[in-house]
Amino acid sequence: MSYKSNHKSQEPNFCDSSHNYFPKVTVVIPIYNGEEDLYELIPCLLAQTYPKEHVEYLLVDNNSSDRTLTCLQTAAEHSPIQILPLSEIQIQSSYAARNTGIRAATGEIIAFTDADCRPQPQWLELLVQDFINPHVAMVAGEIKALPGTTFLEKFADREETLSQKHTLANKFCPYAQTANLAIRRIALEKVGLFRPYLTTGGDADMCWRIQQEGIGSLEFAPNAIVQHRHRATLPELASQWRRYGRSNRYLHELYGIDLMRAITVKECSFRLVRWILKEVPKFSFKAILGKASIIDILATPIGLFTARARYCGQMQAQLPEKAKIIDWL
Repeated sequence: MSYKSNHKSQEPNFCDSSHNYFPKVTVVIPIYNGEEDLYELIPCLLAQTYPKEHVEYLLVDNNSSDRTLTCLQTAAEHSPIQILPLSEIQIQSSYAARNTGIRAATGEIIAFTDADCRPQPQWLELLVQDFINPHVAMVAGEIKALPGTTFLEKFADREETLSQKHTLANKFCPYAQTANLAIRRIALEKVGLFRPYLTTGGDADMCWRIQQEGIGSLEFAPNAIVQHRHRATLPELASQWRRYGRSNRYLHELYGIDLMRAITVKECSFRLVRWILKEVPKFSFKAILGKASIIDILATPIGLFTARARYCGQMQAQLPEKAKIIDWL
């Protein structure tokens, strides 16, 4: 199974003023304790170039303990675009919150992003253009970094940690992250909604189910961009990569495939010795010449740190029995 990128597409450019392909779209955004994020997210929604009469924004509060729901209600009352605040209080899971949004959606295309993402103005318009082809079931947009100031943010930006290109290249089956993904409603009617009790890995599971059923293709729209902030501290970075590890473990158990990634003491030792004896002198000399930075010098230990965190996430995770449940429309 594979995906296609539309950046070389021979189809007409539906972003110019001459096109009229504007299907009804529902944007679903799960939010947990996102009060501060809303101050930047709402303006991004207001700036979308997609015709306002053809899009609705369903923002789903997932039992937040801050003023998220109140802020959503205020935004809905005073917004020139169609914002509908919803609540999911039964299950603490972003996938359960997305399902709540899907059930209330009226669009034929359902687009997903997250509260801490910042969609660019043409995001939605560019994301849906491939759906003019009836054989397309899903379209993934790109995820790029918001400008960062810390060393770890700059390192992750250079590595393109959040980019969809990593998940779209998955060896078992390509998938896209729900931070920037659109799906035909009819595909969800056929395969079911997200697994509501799954806490990570639900985006892969959804994309794989749709592709395995042969419902349609997964396309890539690299210019449909949302921005996301990278982790700025080591504890945040470790938490991110432990979650990646848990996702590997859950999908491994759900699909019976080998997604586990091991890192041994021997491998760590070898890479550290090589780093000390070869990479540090090499990049230190280049740094003196202005041809390398501290990021180049510390790339190996940071890589080992994230690999270790992912490994710990895999080893400590155990798929809850309820996570096998699939919701339906």
